[in-house]
Amino acid sequence: MEGNYEQNDLIKPAIEGTLNVLRSCAKAKTVKRVVLTSSAAAVSANRLEGPGLVLDEESWTDVEYLYTTKPPTWGYLVAKTLAEKAAWKFADDNQLDLITVNPTMIVGPTMTQKPRSASGEELPTLGVKIMEKVSGSISLIHLEDVCRAQLHLAETEASAGRYILSAVDSGLWDIAAFLSATYPQYKITTRLVFSTEKLQKEGFKFRHKQLEELYDLAVKVATATGLLPEATKV
Repeated sequence: MEGNYEQNDLIKPAIEGTLNVLRSCAKAKTVKRVVLTSSAAAVSANRLEGPGLVLDEESWTDVEYLYTTKPPTWGYLVAKTLAEKAAWKFADDNQLDLITVNPTMIVGPTMTQKPRSASGEELPTLGVKIMEKVSGSISLIHLEDVCRAQLHLAETEASAGRYILSAVDSGLWDIAAFLSATYPQYKITTRLVFSTEKLQKEGFKFRHKQLEELYDLAVKVATATGLLPEATKV
């Protein structure tokens, strides 16, 4: 039945898995703060109307809109949103100091040498296509900056609430032009912005902010893991 997979294999496990960890933290009585990694997927999927929209920590994905329209990977988007909302309710009910980070598309080294799913070869392009369909732009962050932000928020006493992590906002044409010029052997055919003002006001600075650097790394990781054939940069 349509929706059963999303509900049973994505949404419920995401919520229960998150709550199980938080229950353990609350039970321990020694955890001073929890920094939970959510996703920009819990921020950006809604009825986006008009160009130049800026999403910040007050923005939430519209779950009812997703249930109604069922765009690609809607189950994942709902799972991330409801899991984070469940985390905030649990934290409020149990006086748990919670911070969530909402990274956009993460670029960086991988722990696995090969894709774990049967359709792993399609995942990088699928993610980009989904971002294009949902927001009209591609937002990226380096894995190192995600980890640094998590440590920063864990150690900064004044930090509170949600934090969007996004270092580069680009369009598909920008990415296509860069990849086409830099990696011609791959034959690449040549609106929305995430606000990180809250995090940057606390003194955090992204180290990896150039589109070229992030996509250079993405290509290197993809070739190292076999997602792409070996590349020669020109």
